[in-house]
Amino acid sequence: MLQNIFRFLPALLIVIGLVGPAAAEQGMAIDPATCLGCHSNKISAAAFAASVHGKNACTSCHVEITDLTRHMKGEVKVAKVACERCHKKETAEHYNSVHAQNDIRCAQCHTDIHTHTYWKKDKRKVVAKCIQCHDKESVYQQSIHGKAVAAGNQDSAACNDCHNLHEIKSLKDRNSHETREFHTKVCMKCHADHKMMQRNNVTTVAVESYMASYHGKNYRLGFPEKVAGCADCHTAHSVLPAKDPNSSVNSKNLVKTCAQCHTRATGLFTKFYAHGEHNDREKYPILFYTFIAMTGLLVSTFAVFWVHTLLWMFRGFVENREKARALMEGHVPHHVPEAHAQYRRFNRIHIFLHLLVITSFLGLSLTGLPLKFSDQQWAKILMNIYGGSANAGLIHRICAGITFVYFGSALYMSVHFLFIRKDIKGNFLQRLFGPDSLCPNFRDIRDVTGMVRWFLFRGPKPTFERWTYWEKFDFIAVFWGMFAIGGSGLMLWFPEIFGAFLPGWMFNVATIIHSDEALLATGFIFSVHFFNTHGRPEKFPMDFVIFNGQISKEEMIEERGDQWKRYEEAGITEKFRAKHTSGIMYDFFVKGFGFLALFTGLTLLFLMIYAFIAGGSH
Repeated sequence: MLQNIFRFLPALLIVIGLVGPAAAEQGMAIDPATCLGCHSNKISAAAFAASVHGKNACTSCHVEITDLTRHMKGEVKVAKVACERCHKKETAEHYNSVHAQNDIRCAQCHTDIHTHTYWKKDKRKVVAKCIQCHDKESVYQQSIHGKAVAAGNQDSAACNDCHNLHEIKSLKDRNSHETREFHTKVCMKCHADHKMMQRNNVTTVAVESYMASYHGKNYRLGFPEKVAGCADCHTAHSVLPAKDPNSSVNSKNLVKTCAQCHTRATGLFTKFYAHGEHNDREKYPILFYTFIAMTGLLVSTFAVFWVHTLLWMFRGFVENREKARALMEGHVPHHVPEAHAQYRRFNRIHIFLHLLVITSFLGLSLTGLPLKFSDQQWAKILMNIYGGSANAGLIHRICAGITFVYFGSALYMSVHFLFIRKDIKGNFLQRLFGPDSLCPNFRDIRDVTGMVRWFLFRGPKPTFERWTYWEKFDFIAVFWGMFAIGGSGLMLWFPEIFGAFLPGWMFNVATIIHSDEALLATGFIFSVHFFNTHGRPEKFPMDFVIFNGQISKEEMIEERGDQWKRYEEAGITEKFRAKHTSGIMYDFFVKGFGFLALFTGLTLLFLMIYAFIAGGSH
């Protein structure tokens, strides 16, 4: 039966071809079979009928053919097909693509327009089409992704997963924000999909660890052009397992891969754990125990001092009420002659160094915390205020330089105090553990015990010598902080120098220490130190002594009674008496600076607490 139909098909087409012109002249649509009467040598009727366009007439695309007679005489010029008449969405996407910019039109990819069938999401068809022109990227077929797609895994990444089907963006400018973002964004689309990765037995650790790294945090903050993205290490098309000798992340090729950014990378440098997880004790024990140690330090320090602060806050509140009640009942406290006379507690160098401490610490906090909490909206706002992570990094390093300046000054002054000063009696050890020293001694144990007893209403509030135990702790913390934050910060600042003689995993350790120690320092200063100095009831809202170096006689006797007694016994009290108070303009501007610093610190403390409550990364 079918044989008979195909035997008479040519004759049928001839008849239709003769009838067609008459029908066309009467204004009727032209039957596709009429067209095939002439074009059957190029277009298969069966293939066209089975194609995506099979239900359309030829003139649905070739719209200029309205008069078949004129067309057959060659009087109608057939133009290029305008696919946009039907495919508006695809046309809009193509219009914004690099293909359109290079005058590559639909038919140059869809060459099989008369036999084109539905692709049914088969990525193999996409790959086959793309590499016809992009033959340099044919290495993709040997990659992890390419082999998986060829095997029929529709989850694996094909050309369209990264570049789209029609809206293909230009990646010509390798250093542009869009290109640098692309190198990571398209990878995250799949590798951050937990369900997809689980379905394919692929871990998401790579994404999580990348986002926790310096590179990932900058990417998340919106500055991918400043750091390495996924494709910079793994390449874009030739993604291979690390054990493959041709892989860019194979141990033999890592120096070359890292040297793309770190030009002086060495074999030791490449020991860095690119995707090291501090929670994985089996694979990364050094990172695990470093993290545990730093977390223990954080928790224990805050636990002790926050309890100390809360007890002091309540006890100070009660004491102030008791003083107010005593005044109401007419019990005037013991009169201190010249109670408001000013005495010098700090000299100009102390004040200047403290101003350096405030400036550098706030600068480090304002630029460092957004990086630590990079997934928070406030972090992105702050980074944009600075003009980007590069500017923030520059400010951070300038403030780090200021920190080294005041730390060096503190070292010099310590040596000068212990060995050179003539007005301090005693030898090296007597000076080190004497009343004018910031080094902890046995008296501090008695002072701590006395304060705890006072907190619990079990004894009087102790009077102190020149330095209290919490002030000594602050001073000692600077030395520990410089070793932890300063040392790790220098490593992260100059990775190529330290990578020449230290294994790369030391940078992972340095990152954990730098991050957690910075969190400890900022949290401690903005909560504990601010309270001890300015927030306690007897000093609220600010103790101005560090800005003008002066304290009243009444305050000194009440707070540092033992120091006053020692000075009286030595007959040197008048030696420290201030001849005049600080000027009005000086007080106005410096107090304004002090309140601004206090407000900034408390704001950052609030943002840190909010980030933890909101489940932010840290």
